[in-house]
Parts: sequence; structure tokens; C-alpha cells
Amino acid sequence: MRQHPQTRLGAGMRAACSVLAVVLLVSAVGACGESDEEKAQNTVCNAKADIGEQVDELKAVTPATVTGDDVTQNLDEIKTDLKNIEAAQGDLSEDRRSEAEAATKAFTGSVQATASQLGSSLSAADAKAQVVTALDQLAASYQKAFAPLDCN
Repeated sequence: MRQHPQTRLGAGMRAACSVLAVVLLVSAVGACGESDEEKAQNTVCNAKADIGEQVDELKAVTPATVTGDDVTQNLDEIKTDLKNIEAAQGDLSEDRRSEAEAATKAFTGSVQATASQLGSSLSAADAKAQVVTALDQLAASYQKAFAPLDCN
């Protein structure tokens, strides 16, 4: 018995739709299963990773390449990440919350100190060198503050 081409196509479409429906259902159930603590942990780890990227960009600055706008942009990104960590802390376990609080408190002071050094003009070579030194100190502070915060 020979099937009509539309019948074969209809069966194939039904099978594809069934597979798609199962995939969507599994994805939806998986997404619903993420707890507030897991979401907070992801937020903290994503922010920590972004801070690391911003610090790496700042470490690459030299007196010849430093500009106030670039440094300010990186520092603003870091400040946003620190706020994201602080906002997520309430949903972390007690131990993780303590680690995150300690890291953000220690590093926030370094960010503020670095930002205050940008208040001086970056046109003079010695001012640029001071800013680069401050950025190196910021990188060291990041390593010290966030090393205990495990995201693996």
C-alpha cells in the first residue's frame, strides 16, 4: 500500500513537533529548578569574572596609553559588578555570603582609592605613572580579595 506524500510529510511533522515539545518541556523544567541560592551564586561568579576582565584591562595600561575616560569606564563596570554581588548576597549560604561580603568590602575600598587618584590631571607624565601604579595595586587587591571566593 502506497502512502500519499502528504501523509508521510504529516507524520514527519508530527514527530518533529513531538521532539520539539519534549525538548522545550525539559528546558523549562530545568530552568525552574534553579534555586535562589544557585541564581545568586551565578550572579556573584559572573560579576567576579567580569571584575577580573576589567582588572586585566586596567593592568595592561601604561603611562603612554592611560586615559581618564578608559580607566573611568573600567572602574564604573567594576562598581556595577560590586553592586550586583552585594544585591545577590542575601540569597547565598551563610559561608558564601561571608566570603562575598569580605571580598566586596576589601575591594570596594581599593576601587574608591583608585577612582580618587583619577581626580588629578592625567596630562602630566608623573600623574599618569601614579595612576598606573594605583591600577597595579588595584589588581593585587582584586587577587587578594576575591581569591577565597571559589566559583569552580
